[in-house]
Amino acid sequence: MIIARIIDTVWATRKAESLNGLRFMLAEDIGETGEGHRFIVADIMGAGIGDRVIVSTGSSARMMLEKDNIPVDAVVVGIIDNDCTLS
Repeated sequence: MIIARIIDTVWATRKAESLNGLRFMLAEDIGETGEGHRFIVADIMGAGIGDRVIVSTGSSARMMLEKDNIPVDAVVVGIIDNDCTLS
């Protein structure tokens, strides 16, 4: 999973029919390993611009959409309210 910040909305005037009803956002990785990397996520949690989110990728992301044949590889699965560190 990836910690990211939502930085914008992505509008697609035309897209594959299987993507209808999904909201797309531009996210930026803010974790330690991929900081600064930007990518598009399907948002099923209702995140807003500026929110810190948890993103699932790959086949795990498609499982959140309950469809294996949908062309999505990143899905917002949580909105971060508060950071905590484990010691």
